[in-house]
Amino acid sequence: MNDLDFAALLVSRVCHDLVSPVGAVVNGLEVLEDETDIAMRADALRLVAQSAEQAAARLQFARLAFGAAGSAGAELDLAEVGRIVAGLLQGGKVEMVWRAGAVNWPKDWAKLLMNTILVAADCLPRGGRVTVEASGDTSVPRFQVVATGQVMRLPEEVEHALRGEPATALDGRSIQPYLTHQLSKGLNAGLTAVAGEGEIRFAAG
Repeated sequence: MNDLDFAALLVSRVCHDLVSPVGAVVNGLEVLEDETDIAMRADALRLVAQSAEQAAARLQFARLAFGAAGSAGAELDLAEVGRIVAGLLQGGKVEMVWRAGAVNWPKDWAKLLMNTILVAADCLPRGGRVTVEASGDTSVPRFQVVATGQVMRLPEEVEHALRGEPATALDGRSIQPYLTHQLSKGLNAGLTAVAGEGEIRFAAG
């Protein structure tokens, strides 16, 4: 895959994540244009506000997890990373337990952590919990992300993409796990994904 195709698929993933909240904002504004009932207008305003917050959270996450996020050699505060990921998951079916200190990590390690959390959350289609543990040692970053829920699924195409061995052509679903692999490979982080009883455990470092 060339760089242009990779970028196009990643943009498709970002757009897919934004379609729902942005569409809800548009629908809420249409109701406000036509509706005179005070209660209905109040409901529409709440929908617009909640959906706008969700869209902003997804954009903020994508900017750091997928984008340049600062110059080469930049560092990211893990406390800020946790806040951004919590905003992404807020209001959804997945709860996050954050066990990481307020330390600065190398940018690409922070991006790898964010992308791994997103993969873990996507493994819980009916909701559940994602527990994040990260080391406070900035010289040797390590983390563990555990997804638990009644229904857990690590699709085959995602598992292959995480190993850098996509079984089929990459698409909008598998491109983000493949990006996670590329980040891990560049850092020599040794990212693993192991499905066990009642959980899927991701670890790196």
